Amino acid sequence: MIGTGILKGMAVTARNFVGSYFEKERLTTVQYPEERSPLPENYRNFPFLIYDGNDQHAGLRCVACKICEKECPPQCIYIVKSDDKKPDYMGKPQFYAKVFDIDISVCMSCQICVEVCPFEAIKMDKEFELSQRGRFDHLLLRKEQLSKSNGYYHKIHPVEAETVDKSLGDAAAAAEAKKKAAAEAAAKAAAAKAAAATATAEAKPAAGATSSSPTSS
Repeated sequence: MIGTGILKGMAVTARNFVGSYFEKERLTTVQYPEERSPLPENYRNFPFLIYDGNDQHAGLRCVACKICEKECPPQCIYIVKSDDKKPDYMGKPQFYAKVFDIDISVCMSCQICVEVCPFEAIKMDKEFELSQRGRFDHLLLRKEQLSKSNGYYHKIHPVEAETVDKSLGDAAAAAEAKKKAAAEAAAKAAAAKAAAATATAEAKPAAGATSSSPTSS
């Protein structure tokens, strides 16, 4: 029947309107900004950078690989790689971003930068009150503004952050186990080499004594 969908929609509206006088849950209007609706776990707005620990510079996960800059559809990410290196979460020396800017006036919140990052360094924020009076570089966020702690990430995306931490922890543990196994193998090889050298050194005097003994006529 034509118009059935409209009638169903009006019935829902009428039910919520009447029910709002008796049930607070049916109140669909939020008195913003005094009241705010809770944002869902998977809500996303603009990217931000994650750092571990308390040092924003030393703990930054980004290694300036520039994959996000290359894959960004509107090309709103600008990165300059550092000249020196710092240890990453696995203790491996890595470059870092000397400059990391995102123009959020151009960003389309597609999350491609998050999906292509191999270091779990960039995630999507929930902050949306970012309006500015300036028209030009006021919406160009610098590295210092983009950098936020892992604790903040756990606060806005708790389930996702827990999964990421577990993945990074497993990777660090695997790297540490591999490093320990390599060190043990090297120690065993060195011990075997030393034992072989000792055995050779002990065998030489014995061979010399045998060759110098008089032969019977």
